Amino acid sequence: MRGTLSSGGFELAYSVEGHGMPAIVIGSAVYYARVFSKGLRQSLQLIFMDHRGFAKSSRDMKPEDYTLDVVLDDIDLVRRHLGHEKVIVIGHSGHGYMALEYAKRYPSHVSHVVMIGTGPSHSAAHQEASERYWQESVCPERKAKLASDLALLPGEIEAAPDKRFITFCIRLGAKSWYDHTYDATLLWEGVHVNMPVFDHLWGETFRDLDVQKGLDKLDIPVFLALGRYDYLVAPYATWDAYRGSFRDLTVRVFEKSGHTPQLEESELFDAELLEWLSSS
Repeated sequence: MRGTLSSGGFELAYSVEGHGMPAIVIGSAVYYARVFSKGLRQSLQLIFMDHRGFAKSSRDMKPEDYTLDVVLDDIDLVRRHLGHEKVIVIGHSGHGYMALEYAKRYPSHVSHVVMIGTGPSHSAAHQEASERYWQESVCPERKAKLASDLALLPGEIEAAPDKRFITFCIRLGAKSWYDHTYDATLLWEGVHVNMPVFDHLWGETFRDLDVQKGLDKLDIPVFLALGRYDYLVAPYATWDAYRGSFRDLTVRVFEKSGHTPQLEESELFDAELLEWLSSS
C-alpha cells in the first residue's frame, strides 16, 4: 500500500510492505525500501515514510518548517493515519536520532526503538573520534579509494548543488561500506532531497543534540545496530559513556558491515533484530 499525506506544504510519501508488528522506518520511502530485506517483510509490517528532507514541497521552505519537533509530529501523523496505537520506530544514521526522540515525545505509542549506524552525536568531538578511527585503522586501498572519489565531488556538486547530500553519500562509499568498492548510486535513484532540511538537521540539530536528555524517563527497549567498518560516525566504543543512561539497551556490532548492516549482513541483521523483538 502506498500513499501520501499533506503536512505543512510537504507531501509525505509512505509505503506499507509486509506483515506482522508495525514498524515505521523513518527517512525516504524510496531509499529505505531498498535496503531492508524481503525476508524481514515476512515478520514485520514495514512502513517506509518520507520526512521533510525527502518530501516534495509545494512552496518555499522556511526554517520553522523543518525543526526536529515538526519532523516528530509528522511521524506521528503517519502513525495515526494508518491507525496504529503502538509501533516500532526504526531510524538509520541520523534518522536514529529521530526514532529515539520520537519515542521520548510519544512513549505511549512506541513499543521498541531501533537505531542503526547512529553515533552518539554529530558534535566536533565525535567527528574527531571518527576521523582518528579512520586514520589509525584503515588499509591504504580504502584510503586511496576515498581520495579518488572525493576528487570527483567539486564538479558533481557544482553540476547539481541541490543533490549534494546524495552526492556526498555516494562518494563517501569507502567510509560507508564493508566492501569499499561498492557503488550505492542505484540505491539513490529517484530520491528527492530538500537540502535546507539536511543542512539544518544534520549540520545543527544533530551536532548539538544530547541523546541522554530524557532517557531517565524512557522505559522502552532500544536496539543499537552498528557496523565494525562504519567510518561515517563515531566508532561504536564512543557509546560506552552513554550506556548507563538507557534503561534497556541492546548493542550489536556487525563484523562485516559498514554504515548499513541491514543491507550488508541482512540475514544476520534480521535474525538478531527479530530475536531481540521477541525477547524484549
